[in-house]
Amino acid sequence: MDFAVLLFGLLLLSGAIWLIDEVWLVRHRGSAGAPPAKIPWWVEYGRSFFPVILAVFLLRSFLVEPFRIPSGSMIPTLAIGDFILVNKFAYGIRLPIIDKKIIEIDSPQRGDVMVFRYPPEPSIDYIKRVIGVPGDRIGYYDKVLYVNGEQVTERDAVRSVQEEGMELLRLPEHLGTHRYDVQWMPQRPSPQGEVVVPPGQYFVMGDNRDNSKDSRYWGFVPDQNLVGKAFFIWMSWDGDRFAINWRRIGSSIP
Repeated sequence: MDFAVLLFGLLLLSGAIWLIDEVWLVRHRGSAGAPPAKIPWWVEYGRSFFPVILAVFLLRSFLVEPFRIPSGSMIPTLAIGDFILVNKFAYGIRLPIIDKKIIEIDSPQRGDVMVFRYPPEPSIDYIKRVIGVPGDRIGYYDKVLYVNGEQVTERDAVRSVQEEGMELLRLPEHLGTHRYDVQWMPQRPSPQGEVVVPPGQYFVMGDNRDNSKDSRYWGFVPDQNLVGKAFFIWMSWDGDRFAINWRRIGSSIP
C-alpha cells in the first residue's frame, strides 16, 4: 500500500476520533458533581496520536520526505543504503495523494538529483540526475555526454578504480551549478544517440552510467511525475559490513 495513502487514512481516523471527543463526548462525559466517565482506550489513543500524525503528514507532504537508496544506479554520488532527504516544495507545492500542483515555485535544473515517480509504473519512486530540461538537445556518444552541443563529461580527468575485481572508470562532469563524478565500465557497451527533450518533460540519467535504467531506455519524465529535489544524506547503512557508514552521514548531494 502507498505509504502516503496509509498515513492519510490514519490522519482521517485519528482526526475523526479527536473531533467526536471534542464536540460530543466532552458534553456527555460525567454529570455535575460526579467524576468524569472513564475515557475508552481507543479515544485516548486517537486523541494522542492525531497531532503527531498531522505533523508528520504535513511535513512529509509539503516540506521534506525521507527516502532510502535501494540500488547502485547513482554510485558514486549515492550508495546503496543511503538515507536521504528530499525537498518537496523545490519544484512546486502539490496536493498530497492526488499530486496536483497548486503553487509554482521552480522547475528542475540541469544537474539536480531528482526523485520522481517512474513513468512506466508510477507507484515506484526513482532517483536520477536531471540531464536535460525542455528544449535541450542531449547527445551521448562513446560514453561522453553532450548538452546542446557542449561536452559535459571531462574525459581528460578520468581515473581507474577497482570494485569487486572489476575495473571502473570515474570522471567528473560539470552541469549547471553541479559538479559531480560519474562512473562507467570500459568493457560494457551502452546506448548512444541524440534526442530533444519535449515541452513539460525531463531527461534523466544515473551517475553509474552502465548500471542505470534511465531515460536512455524508457524515455522522459513528465512534470506531473516529479516528487522533489534530493539534497542531504542523513543516514547511511553499509549492508556488507552490517554497520553505519559514518563518513557519509551529513553529506550534501552535489
